[in-house]
Amino acid sequence: MRAAKVGDLIRRQRGLARRSQLDLAYEIGISPRHLSFVELGKSKPSAGLLMKIAQHLDLPLRERNDWLLAAGYAPRYPETSLSGPELSRIRASVQALLDTHDPYPGLAIDRQWNVQLSNRAARRLVAGIPEQVRGVPTNIFRTALHPDGLAGRTRNFPQWSAYLLRRLDRAAVRTQDPSLTELAEEIATWPAIPERRTWSNLPSEKVDDPVLSWRLELGGEELSMFSLLSTFGTAVDVTLSDLSVELFFPADEQTETILRRRA
Repeated sequence: MRAAKVGDLIRRQRGLARRSQLDLAYEIGISPRHLSFVELGKSKPSAGLLMKIAQHLDLPLRERNDWLLAAGYAPRYPETSLSGPELSRIRASVQALLDTHDPYPGLAIDRQWNVQLSNRAARRLVAGIPEQVRGVPTNIFRTALHPDGLAGRTRNFPQWSAYLLRRLDRAAVRTQDPSLTELAEEIATWPAIPERRTWSNLPSEKVDDPVLSWRLELGGEELSMFSLLSTFGTAVDVTLSDLSVELFFPADEQTETILRRRA
């Protein structure tokens, strides 16, 4: 049963990656028949073969551990608390990056888009939003899409929400995380949010600028910002593999002036 379960996981991930069984088999150096048997549960893959398939499908470390467990092997990648002593140097380095980015907003988020670290500029944006709206810890999807959060202050909400909903849909489908699935179902009931089944096909609005900017009202003034999302390139810990750093930059001189004045 375990082998069949991991076979289902492999087949599902291969489908998400739009890879044919034939191409993937030849790429990792096994016969298509062998890969077919693995996916059907007729052959138990070795831990090495599982990791080879996972690498070629660009599978996140958390899901690689899930594959190993499903096949009856021990997890290979540790998951360390970001607040623990083992990651203290990395945590301090990320926080220093965010603090240096001030007066522009910056934050570090996990795979559920919960805020793990932030700078003062980012905290100013959400000041006054109730905890029951933001969530604990603060969740970007909740905060940005809830009518009592930043949704009412976002001047280009149809465009910005479409971007966020596509991201949430991809994350929920790719990870099969129950928390993300539950969050998506809840958000689908909020005002001005399209039906859940449409999220993957929400159109990208044509904009005149090179990137889509987030237009946000703050204290009677309008900010326009674009963001840069980055990840660790060499993470071998699940926590760091799941972590992303998002830095917001002013899209015009007015926004830069406002952010510096409010610092």
